[in-house]
Amino acid sequence: MKILAIIALAAFGLAQNVDAADVEAGAGIAQTCAACHQADGNSTTPIWPKLAEQNPDYLVKQLKDFKDSMADQSKGRYDPSMSPMAAPLSEEDMENVAAYYASREIQKGAVAKQYIEMGERLYRAGDAGRGIPACTACHGPTGAGLNAAEYPALSGQHPEYTIAQLKAFAKGTRHNDQNRVMRDIASRMSDEQMEAVAQYLLGLH
Repeated sequence: MKILAIIALAAFGLAQNVDAADVEAGAGIAQTCAACHQADGNSTTPIWPKLAEQNPDYLVKQLKDFKDSMADQSKGRYDPSMSPMAAPLSEEDMENVAAYYASREIQKGAVAKQYIEMGERLYRAGDAGRGIPACTACHGPTGAGLNAAEYPALSGQHPEYTIAQLKAFAKGTRHNDQNRVMRDIASRMSDEQMEAVAQYLLGLH
């Protein structure tokens, strides 16, 4: 079970330590981010992710990957908006702004009834026929993710953003997942399944 092995290794300290991060300093850096992600990390534009309550180690990894992609777009995680924003940040800056957003409360939404049954089934049990594991293995029963393994919190995220990332993983245009875990999973999902689980996550808690 590759996913469980990754979690076990991460629990022994492979993830970064952001315990000493300065939330107040992070709030200052976040002022630059507010135009897209809002001051409290609750983006109001669905194409831009909510960052409130996001796991700080995951955010630091993403910022590093965005920064790394400036030198080589085939590496890290290139995005024409985010990569230039991350480029001037030091590792300390990244840790501070990640700690700030982790301290904010995410705003969840109501899940439309037509998505609940399929979305919950996929999230909690996966789809054995397609080789899709349960999302809970990495992202937890409430969608809080696993900070030690740099797995993101998904609860309350914009469905449009979640779908876009699943499709990017499926196509391989986003390739900064550990051991190809998300690329392998997303490539087996139908558009209908992506829509259902993304909508379900909006209200998961």
